[in-house]
Amino acid sequence: MNRIELAIFGAMTVYIIAVIITYMKMEPIQGYEIQMGSLFVSKTYTGIAIRQEELLQSAYTGFINYFVREGERVSSRDTVYSVDESGKLASLLNAGDMGDASYTDDELKEFRSEVIQYDRGFDSKDFNSVYDFKYSIEGSVMKLVNISMNESLETLNQSNLGGVVALCTAGKTGYVVYSTDGYETLTPDQITSEMYDQSKYEKSRINNNDLIEKNAVVGKLVTDENWSLIIPVEADRAAELEEAEYVEVKFIKTQESSWGQVVIHHLADGDYAELIFNNSCVSFCTDRFVDIELVGSDKQGLKIPVSAIAEKEFFIIPADYMTKGGSNGNYGVLKEKADENGNLVNEFIETTVYSSNEEEFYVDNTDLKVGDYICKMDSTEKMAISKSGTLKGVYNMNKGYADFKQITILDQNDEYAIVSSNTQYGLTVYDRIVLDASSVSNNDFIYN
Repeated sequence: MNRIELAIFGAMTVYIIAVIITYMKMEPIQGYEIQMGSLFVSKTYTGIAIRQEELLQSAYTGFINYFVREGERVSSRDTVYSVDESGKLASLLNAGDMGDASYTDDELKEFRSEVIQYDRGFDSKDFNSVYDFKYSIEGSVMKLVNISMNESLETLNQSNLGGVVALCTAGKTGYVVYSTDGYETLTPDQITSEMYDQSKYEKSRINNNDLIEKNAVVGKLVTDENWSLIIPVEADRAAELEEAEYVEVKFIKTQESSWGQVVIHHLADGDYAELIFNNSCVSFCTDRFVDIELVGSDKQGLKIPVSAIAEKEFFIIPADYMTKGGSNGNYGVLKEKADENGNLVNEFIETTVYSSNEEEFYVDNTDLKVGDYICKMDSTEKMAISKSGTLKGVYNMNKGYADFKQITILDQNDEYAIVSSNTQYGLTVYDRIVLDASSVSNNDFIYN
């Protein structure tokens, strides 16, 4: 081996060693494989219901009998309950002289619906629900025997005991509820975390034929269709809901959905979201605790980490100035330049297209600059490049280098974004992208 060959061999050896050392010192670029997905995460909350509630108090002493099913809407003049000072009304009702005891198909259907709803929501750990079911069935029966009760009252009033049964109205229009729990005047700023412990929750009610004293609380009246639910939320979730202003809510009990206005309360023991509704009150007027699910966005698309998103500057070129050329027939522009003799000539510059529509192309600015003149094909018209902007995208690493791809974001949270799939210049499922966009630049060699 002569000196020249030895020198060449030595230089190549040094170069290879330098490349290997440089390669070994490079920080590996972490990739992410794109999958289809959504940002939807189902989360259930238990809310405390706040309504416009007024207590019903009896003006009489005696035995009470309810005329209206709990949860039913009454007018100000409807008879809600009676107070029998003698106790004879109960005897008449229990004597069995109630006329025809048969029920219509619609009435039987109502009973059947009550039983099915109770069976679906039955929880062996919640024995109170058994009593709620009992009272609900009693209410259904009471609704069906109103006529017979009125006939019994006529019989009673015609006897020597007439005048001792008082028929009582609610005095206002609203939904009748026969249980009370001390939360009737509760306001959002009075909410505490301890109130959500349902094992400590107590409610009381007076049943048919119970003996009551004058001024005793016999129930309450929900007087407004507008109501709200208060749910505890984390600080970041509170910020999201406050920004949204309205949220879709799915009620677990009925499996129906409604939109609620959001008001955030920052209280001493945490953040609470008040969800305000102007409907559905009748379905929950007997419930203090309501289980709900906040319905989030369920948009489907390519799911990518937010850390992978970068912004890149680009030029906006009119579609008339774009043409195809070069060895691969790719898109580019005809750039005007001076040749060695000072004459103006057109040079085809291939450009990477990130996005396009019928009027404009969004192209890479690596080989172009503001002020460059580009020409139309087969025309003397030309224009100076001036219009620019930014695009959001990610760095595709399928080819071993950072290849910027424009994305269209459909939905986003703090960690992930959902972007359109199968766009003309974008991404597809199973593409690998750079997880940390700040760690590379366009066309950088990727080592992973």
